[in-house]
Amino acid sequence: MLAMKERRPPSRTLRGWAISVLQEAHVIHECEEHGWMHDRADPHARDRAFDVARADPPQGLSAGEAENAVKDVLDGIGDTCPECPPR
Repeated sequence: MLAMKERRPPSRTLRGWAISVLQEAHVIHECEEHGWMHDRADPHARDRAFDVARADPPQGLSAGEAENAVKDVLDGIGDTCPECPPR
């Protein structure tokens, strides 16, 4: 019997796809109060996200282009919420 791999729901944009990959790999999460995305700074989770991006890129993109899209989104996400007071 063949096992079917569950595919992610289609994203409307490449950025949306990259964010969903990062969320599924637990690289990023949202601030519960303000909704900003945070980088969890987990190197193993990052590796998983890049592996997923290379292995299952959106239709029409190469593995390298998908990896770059994930990197671009990750570069724009900080590790703190800009609206939360410093701890």
